[in-house]
Amino acid sequence: MTRSLPAAVLWDMDGTLVDTEPYWMAAETPLVESFGGTWSHEQALGLVGLGLEDSARIFQNAGVRLAVHEIIDHLTDEVMRRLAETGVPFRPGARELLAELKAAGVPTALVTMSMRRMADHVVNLMDFDAFDLVVAGDDVERPKPFPDPYLQACAALGVDPLDTIAIEDSPNGLRSAVASGAVSLGVPLMLPLEGVGAHALWPTLEGRTLDDLIALHRTHRSSENVTAVSAP
Repeated sequence: MTRSLPAAVLWDMDGTLVDTEPYWMAAETPLVESFGGTWSHEQALGLVGLGLEDSARIFQNAGVRLAVHEIIDHLTDEVMRRLAETGVPFRPGARELLAELKAAGVPTALVTMSMRRMADHVVNLMDFDAFDLVVAGDDVERPKPFPDPYLQACAALGVDPLDTIAIEDSPNGLRSAVASGAVSLGVPLMLPLEGVGAHALWPTLEGRTLDDLIALHRTHRSSENVTAVSAP
């Protein structure tokens, strides 16, 4: 029996593909403190998966007297500097699964709320041609948790969102993926994902393969089709 491949697999970046959330948090605290404020770990967690413009406004409310674009540029520069020093900190299993997708000819997109220069920086540091498309935070009008980033990626790839899989680590990201219609896979890192609406939650991508993604997509699309046919 031939395998029915997903039309595309769409990846979040920070926290899903690469473990950069600690880099962001390490940049946030000194920024707030430089303006005399305080910044807690709980506040930092509240920004995970949030669009950078929305995050910047939260920093302004915490006392950072900079324009939104200045805050975004400062944090992005700091994270890019850390990446240049350390290389790409892939999450367990992410590189291997992504490489298998590429070898099988499955289209892939990086769908991130980081700025494009940051996303391109990560992609350029990778040691293989990983993505067919990058949709970044400054490419969309409405960020996650709106569905727009994933819908935009699907439109650019010429695929139906229903035929794709989206992989996310944060509640805001998952809400975006679910709202787009993609089969949504949660791989939590810093925040729990129960009750957000994911089709499946995997504790890690380590050891997971393309066959696992095919089974995930087949199971959930088949069950939804049965529900639709059975509905009165």
